[in-house]
Amino acid sequence: MRLLLDTHALLWWLGHDRRMPARAIRAVSAERNDVYVSSASVWEIVIKVGAGRLELGGPPATVIPDQLELNGFTPLAVELSHVLEAVGLPPVHRDPFDRLLVAQAIREQLVLVTADEHVRSYPVRTLWE
Repeated sequence: MRLLLDTHALLWWLGHDRRMPARAIRAVSAERNDVYVSSASVWEIVIKVGAGRLELGGPPATVIPDQLELNGFTPLAVELSHVLEAVGLPPVHRDPFDRLLVAQAIREQLVLVTADEHVRSYPVRTLWE
């Protein structure tokens, strides 16, 4: 399976947060699955760190690449096709980061690992509980 981590799923995975359900943990940790992290999620994290709403334990420019490599996650760049897909989505979700992640999952045929119930209103495969 090819998975795309929502930003909160990435943060919960890295922080061993108990809110991440066992099914999602099994899917992310399964060696047979490919796990992607969007540049949009990295951007969202950097914004939160800069605003003082999130602490990473070091500079994002070091911590994020190190954690992606350590966990075997593959970076997913934001492409023009992703942005154009996001623009065409119905306005179910107002968060531009989440809309972009949905668009990436649709265009790249990825399963979006997310706890966000609003995301499930889109025509995208999701995995959580």
